[in-house]
Amino acid sequence: METPNVKRKVFIGLGTLQAFIGLGALAGGYGLVSDPSGNALGLPMSFLEGSPFSNFLIPGLFLLVVNGFGSLIGAGLSFTRRRYAQEIAIVLGAILVSWIVIQVIIIRSFHWMHVLYFILGIVELGIGLYIRRRQVRAA
Repeated sequence: METPNVKRKVFIGLGTLQAFIGLGALAGGYGLVSDPSGNALGLPMSFLEGSPFSNFLIPGLFLLVVNGFGSLIGAGLSFTRRRYAQEIAIVLGAILVSWIVIQVIIIRSFHWMHVLYFILGIVELGIGLYIRRRQVRAA
């Protein structure tokens, strides 16, 4: 049986992870929205060849809103152990993993940050599933 202290630590860990992801996504998303050419972040336009995007504005908006603000909202829900925090974590984790896979496919390039954020997405998804499973068993 899970003690309240363990449960609290799991939610704090999840919230911390989501805050880290969210702050990174806000910075990257803002950089892409404010300079859709990608120059400010050192991203060549050639990364978008073969994609449906002519510049980084739409990917930047997605990064800013979904991965950035969405993850910070998720962090707030996790820190306060609100209802649906685990479902939000599951969805955000799946979105982050999908985002990284799609990004690598589109840009046909690989960076160490892809590995990092792919793993963070898997961990977020896993923690969300763990919490949900524990809540179902406790009910």
